[in-house]
Amino acid sequence: MAEEDDSYSNGNKSKTPIYILFKDCRFVFNLDKLGLEIASIALPAALALTADPIASLVDTAFIGQIGPVELAAVGVSIALFNQASRIAIFPLVSVTTSFVAEEDTIGTASPEENQNDYLETGSSINGETRQLIPERGTDQNAYNSKPVGASFEIVTTNHQKRYIPSASSAMVIGSILGLIQAIFLISAAKPLLNFMGVSSDSPMLKPAQQYLILRSLGAPAVLLSLAMQGVFRGFKDTKTPLYATVAGDVTNIILDPIFMFVFRLGVNGAAISHVISQYLICVILLWRLMAQVDLLPPSIKHLQFGRFLKNGFLLLMRVIAVTFCVTLAASLAARQGPTPMAAFQVCLQVWLATSLLADGLAVAGQAILASAFAKKDHDKATATASRVLQLGLVLGLMLAVILGVGLQYGARLFTKDVDVLHLISIGIPFVAATQPINALAFVFDGVNFGASDFAYSAFSMVMVAIVSIFVLFILSSTNGFIGIWVALTIYMSLRAFAGFWRYVLQNLVHTSMLTHTHKILLAQTDHFAMEFQDRDRNRTLGIPTGVNGRWFTQLEVQEFLCFHCCMIST
Repeated sequence: MAEEDDSYSNGNKSKTPIYILFKDCRFVFNLDKLGLEIASIALPAALALTADPIASLVDTAFIGQIGPVELAAVGVSIALFNQASRIAIFPLVSVTTSFVAEEDTIGTASPEENQNDYLETGSSINGETRQLIPERGTDQNAYNSKPVGASFEIVTTNHQKRYIPSASSAMVIGSILGLIQAIFLISAAKPLLNFMGVSSDSPMLKPAQQYLILRSLGAPAVLLSLAMQGVFRGFKDTKTPLYATVAGDVTNIILDPIFMFVFRLGVNGAAISHVISQYLICVILLWRLMAQVDLLPPSIKHLQFGRFLKNGFLLLMRVIAVTFCVTLAASLAARQGPTPMAAFQVCLQVWLATSLLADGLAVAGQAILASAFAKKDHDKATATASRVLQLGLVLGLMLAVILGVGLQYGARLFTKDVDVLHLISIGIPFVAATQPINALAFVFDGVNFGASDFAYSAFSMVMVAIVSIFVLFILSSTNGFIGIWVALTIYMSLRAFAGFWRYVLQNLVHTSMLTHTHKILLAQTDHFAMEFQDRDRNRTLGIPTGVNGRWFTQLEVQEFLCFHCCMIST
């Protein structure tokens, strides 16, 4: 027994968390079962995520032909609108994806798997008690009735539509948040722009206010469509959101020059075309979702408002911290004048559009991990985390090379102003060099969300934001435009480090507990083996008895200990 114990310990010492990060990295491009599953989710998700920023880049290119003042004005309005949207969108989409993936996985599991998982219901994972969802048509709590699989009655109509409680909850919450956002932005447009650094006598105020008010009319469609995208992601279906997004953005690109130059609406035309495209996306997604899911809950009790609010509040803290840094950077650039703001807007749009490619990997990691944890498949969870992180690093390095070369020649697509082009050339090295950092930061987010580790994601990001805000104020006041980009680089580096630290910490704890539990298991098994040899003479074993006082066999004791070993390790 001692020899086995030593060999196990030595084997684990070599497999540090750093090793796990690079585990099987030579297979990173393999199209095995896991690779194909990641690709089938990540590629459509990445295309869908980048479609909207690309459409915004087209808006920026068209508006840049009007003049630098209009370009800077729209840049401030877009930054403000995105800040308000992300406060609601990010928690809604992230929580919806994880919850729908869990419910759909458990609901489609076999009765045998659900019966086994029933022993573990009510266990706490990352601070969240995973409660069961009542079966449709009953008001009883699932703890008092049926196993986990039975509590998710997903086939509920003659047309084989599924009922997913989190899907209905996300739709209701998304609609309410969209209306609140629209009312808030329309009624407070001018004070918000003043806060962003656009003074009352600035030439940017009028076009910025007009664009923000018109763009805000599409807020309900944006929130509702993003909630539905979260549902589809939970189903591991990222193709449907891609088709809807492409249809809407193509419409936006077609309508942009028509409204802006043919109808002579200027920046107002850009806002109108964008709003029309958002409602088109919403209609397409709603049509496809209604064909698969029964969205009407049996009663208000079946909606998961409490669960959404609990985890959504944590992510709300996080998203405020994340987006406030970028919005503050835009505000500081606007205070330096129209020319620095115009250059910052072009660099920022490219920075965000390309970085979001890695978010496709984050979506794949989140959906697969949430499903794997629901099925207690921890080997797949570990393999998925390693694979998406490795792919994210490779993607970031590729983007760094492409942007470093491409932007030197492509900057003139956005503006012809010589001063703006000069500042853009200064920002290009920062945009390119931060791509690997950004990619890892996004993928680490997906890994943590897949594990429902919302608390750490929130509190760590608040700490990162506090440091980054101080750095932004100091460097922008001393180094101007360059200082802002240096501060943003520091911000993304801290964000990636926070995700990496959590990944390392989790694996250290996991490895330590496995080693400790294995030692206990070996010692206890050896003890019980000796005790069972003399069971007739000594019947004082501290082992629970079976039915009618029957003693458990040695094999049953070993299985009992193995079960608790697995429970501790997870």
